[in-house]
Amino acid sequence: MIDIALIRNDPELVRENIRRKFQVSKLPLVDEAAELDRLNREAIGQADTLRGQRNTLSKQIGGLLAKGRRDEAEAVKAQVAQIAAQLTELQAREIEYAGKLKAVMMQIPQIMDAAVPLGRNDSENVEMERFGEPSVPAFEIPYHVDIMERLTGIDLDSARRTSGKGFYYLWGDVARLHSAILSYARDFMIDRGFTYYIPPFMIRSEVVTGVMSFAEMENMMYKIEGEDLYLIGTSEHSMIGRFIDTILSEEDLPQALTSYSPCFRKEVGAHGIEERGVYRIHQFEKQEMVVLCRPEDSMAWYQKMWENTVAFFRTLDIPVRTLACCTGDLADLKVISCDVEAWSPRQQKYFEVGSCSNLGDAQARRLQIRVKGGDGRKYFPHTLNNTVVAPPRMLIAFLENNLQEDGSVRIPEALRPYMGGKAVIG
Repeated sequence: MIDIALIRNDPELVRENIRRKFQVSKLPLVDEAAELDRLNREAIGQADTLRGQRNTLSKQIGGLLAKGRRDEAEAVKAQVAQIAAQLTELQAREIEYAGKLKAVMMQIPQIMDAAVPLGRNDSENVEMERFGEPSVPAFEIPYHVDIMERLTGIDLDSARRTSGKGFYYLWGDVARLHSAILSYARDFMIDRGFTYYIPPFMIRSEVVTGVMSFAEMENMMYKIEGEDLYLIGTSEHSMIGRFIDTILSEEDLPQALTSYSPCFRKEVGAHGIEERGVYRIHQFEKQEMVVLCRPEDSMAWYQKMWENTVAFFRTLDIPVRTLACCTGDLADLKVISCDVEAWSPRQQKYFEVGSCSNLGDAQARRLQIRVKGGDGRKYFPHTLNNTVVAPPRMLIAFLENNLQEDGSVRIPEALRPYMGGKAVIG
């Protein structure tokens, strides 16, 4: 959610930002917000004037009664009662205008960074940099589910019977590999100075609407029937929500956190759920990184965070690249974002395995997370999030890039301590 001051002082900047996102249907929201803000401030001003009048008149009543001028005192009391009735009406208007204004402001996109490339959708995202040499072996690489089945490590048929499409059973060395990658990711981030968390896996609606847009919420979140609780789609939701309605000391910044959680997603939209495979599914696990920092430090943290993911994948001998998300692909709360994509030797192309985002003060403003600076001034911190690793999607890249001709899978040296010292599975 942007600062209302932008609507008051530079509405054309807000409109141009909306145009850059190719969301012209949202342009009327700027004028709607400006009018609601005017009406709200007008009601507040009238109420303040009336309160001043009420206080003045209330002081007169005691003096009149002390002088025995009861009739005049009663007349003043009647004026005070009339003002009280007007204040009640104005306060109701304030609440109405403020509620409508907030609903409109939450639909207006965050102001994007100037570095975000112009584009309508993800097909126009721009490659930033490649890390590692993508290669294709001389032998054929099977589909990832076939690799897992040959390793006796996955059962999709049973999962469909128990839970439906978009679920899986992993076992044996494949399940161990899945857990080993997460454990390694946890320690990798701890070694880089991040504090490890396991957060709640369900959150209230006020946190959901604070951390994401309404469109994302509808397409992603599972609602717990009969309760004000949602299953998280990523631990970022719980981790940012942890600071709701708090005032942090500037000395407590930055907050550099890494969190593990299962993730639950409806995956509504164009992509849908795969009939056979574990690339797009309803349930998976993830190691995340989350940062709260001073506004002036957020772009440096953004750079550092995606570099952490790149470094993690390179220790597992997986070539990756980064893509700058274009304006039309950027979620409304984001200032700037990039995807990390891993190389698929089988498909001979890259595919997404993580996303790094700087959300500016959007989430902090929605959740009323504030920081008290050294000068006593309060401000909204910037929040950032990034995927360290999200198996089983990451397993696709791992298995394809470490598959050997005999069907076995090589375990890179960094992961071997988490696999009981094994150098190969198969």
